[in-house]
Amino acid sequence: MAVVFLFVDGVGIGDDAPHNPFSTHDFRIFQRLTGQERMVCGVDVGALDAGLGVGGFPQSGTGQVTLFSGVNAAAQIGHHFGPYPHSKTRQLLTDGTSLFQRAASAGRSCVFLNAYPERYFSAMEARNRWSATTLMALNAGQRLHTVDDIRAGRGITAEILQDYWRDNLYPDIPAIGVEHAADRVMAAADTHDLVLTEYYLTDKAGHAMDAAGAREAIRRFDAFACAVLDRLKPTDTLLITSDHGNVEDLSVKTHTCNDVPLLVGGTHAESAPRAGTLADVTPLILGWLRADGP
Repeated sequence: MAVVFLFVDGVGIGDDAPHNPFSTHDFRIFQRLTGQERMVCGVDVGALDAGLGVGGFPQSGTGQVTLFSGVNAAAQIGHHFGPYPHSKTRQLLTDGTSLFQRAASAGRSCVFLNAYPERYFSAMEARNRWSATTLMALNAGQRLHTVDDIRAGRGITAEILQDYWRDNLYPDIPAIGVEHAADRVMAAADTHDLVLTEYYLTDKAGHAMDAAGAREAIRRFDAFACAVLDRLKPTDTLLITSDHGNVEDLSVKTHTCNDVPLLVGGTHAESAPRAGTLADVTPLILGWLRADGP
């Protein structure tokens, strides 16, 4: 049994309005996992509060730390913070509290499948400003995937299809289809209990208020997620959620205060809560993995 966690940045449940691409275009993974037609406010689907009881717009730094620790990071510092983990909440990803560390302590194997180019490592080491996902993985004793892993057909790039890497970084790396990317995810699920991926193009398109970019970012993730769902074994679970809203309201450049979706498929679909907060995700996954002991 494996849990596949597809983390998608900047996706909330917004109004049924023209500025919301989810109200005007099919989101097949949502339809397949919920039986509902459109991911808009008022539809009875799993939803998580990204506000965490703190005023202001939710941000990635506190939202992602909360997702990957089960602790309300925004409440700890009294405000939302991002894009990187706040200095006072980093320890939630380094001191044994994180999802990966707690799963590993219970004997479960985890892998963060995203790969990073060489320039990312030099920049992060110089500034010591790792993202929540990379900070968690590194402090759980993992090696981050590199260009060598991509060349070997292991790991995935953040935009899934490798086309950005091919066009801007490494001309020898081919673009791939969503099926190839999904195959890599499920190959990792064959040897790990928890597989995590991260996708950011949705948040990028939301900040740019780019309708065409938003449709493409959603279409790409949607096709990838559906391909993963098609490959799940009967004992596997697929979980999709986000850290805050953004792309669902292209009328503003900022993040939103909307709830984020909690989409679950596979063996634990019926046990997924209908409501909660970002802090509920880590305990939920640990429970599925039977790794939620003291």
